[in-house]
Amino acid sequence: MTKTTTRADSIIDAGWIIPVNPRRETLTQHSLVVIQGQIVTLLPTAEVGKHYHSDCHHSLPNHLLIPGLINAHGHAAMTLFRGLADDLPLMSWLQDHIWPAEAQWVNEEFVHDGTQLAMLEMLRSGTTTFSDMYFFPDVAARAVHDARMRCQISFPILDFPTAWARNADDYIHKGLELFDDFGNQQLINIAFGPHAPYTVSDAPLQRIITLSEELDSPVQIHLHETAQELRDAFLADRRRPIQRLDELGLLSPRLQCVHMTQLDDRDIQLLRQNNCHVVHCPNSNLKLASGFAPIARLHGAGVNVALGTDGAASNNRLDMLGEMRNAALLAKAVSNDASAIDAHTALELATINGARALGIDEQTGSLETGKAADIAAIDLSAIESQPLYNPLSQLVYATDPSQVSHVWVNGELLLSERKTLTLDATRIISRAHSWADKIQARK
Repeated sequence: MTKTTTRADSIIDAGWIIPVNPRRETLTQHSLVVIQGQIVTLLPTAEVGKHYHSDCHHSLPNHLLIPGLINAHGHAAMTLFRGLADDLPLMSWLQDHIWPAEAQWVNEEFVHDGTQLAMLEMLRSGTTTFSDMYFFPDVAARAVHDARMRCQISFPILDFPTAWARNADDYIHKGLELFDDFGNQQLINIAFGPHAPYTVSDAPLQRIITLSEELDSPVQIHLHETAQELRDAFLADRRRPIQRLDELGLLSPRLQCVHMTQLDDRDIQLLRQNNCHVVHCPNSNLKLASGFAPIARLHGAGVNVALGTDGAASNNRLDMLGEMRNAALLAKAVSNDASAIDAHTALELATINGARALGIDEQTGSLETGKAADIAAIDLSAIESQPLYNPLSQLVYATDPSQVSHVWVNGELLLSERKTLTLDATRIISRAHSWADKIQARK
């Protein structure tokens, strides 16, 4: 009597799988089985046919499977400002160039087209989940829904008016509507996005604290990004920004602190005591000369550190592979310790740590049974990966985005042989060219 095998939605055979599990395994000649968007098992490829069959069977013998990369901080629509203002320090870049450009150009159409361009780039470099903080977040959320990526929409909150809202109360009011519109979406989470301590006063922050507790929703904020930020804050009220946030009651496991380049031991203790998360953006910090986040010290203290690209206007790439590599290299140089952040830890920063920071680590961030099938496949037959002694080392220190061949989100194939299946690349690039022509003509 022939044994009946279970029908799977898809089976992926791979030369190697790094699941990012507590055992830090690298599996060779293994297969991953997906049913209804979830990973049901990982097992040796030689065994898979005995237990499962599928009409959608991918054979990738030269590929490495990893959890989809998680970009824990960015401003997706700002991809349309890529290269607009370079080689400038943060505040000059922001106040003299970016804020004026936003005032002139940002509208719903800009956000839709810029978000699509960002998602196109992120999928082609292995990112399955991203956090976005930008204006017209409802438009961005709809674009994400249509592309079927996973996303945290952190709606912005500032004291001053922009194209999207008039004041802090208006930002919060409009943001709360997102919970009604997208709160039940499987792939979209809503978070509060107070821009920074220097752009949001105490009263809105206190309201955010109350609402985030009631809704059990994350809060993402730019914090301790530059030395100038700390000098200005200390001159204003003799407190470091994180001390002010602590006294307000904002520090909690829901808080995602972005950048954090200027930290002393007391700051790190506050982060650890309150189980806050740090989102490290190494390339953006380097380009703006903002400083070096001490991620080896944070990691050693038990603070969860995730990775983000920031926006393409200040990076100028949305390449999480590059962020992972530079995070590891910077940590070694800053701490004067070549083993400070090893290759597997770097991969954790870009996957499971990002999931923890966004509060979705029970759903994604690793390739384990019961989790969503958010997967990136990387071709290790490329010249840049030869010879291949250690697939993990090659991934972190040598892999280029062009080696990402396939990406799945929630079990759905979104990138196949480098072609996006839910995003029209030709149209998106055409729209980007159109925006560039208009912006360049008015500079």
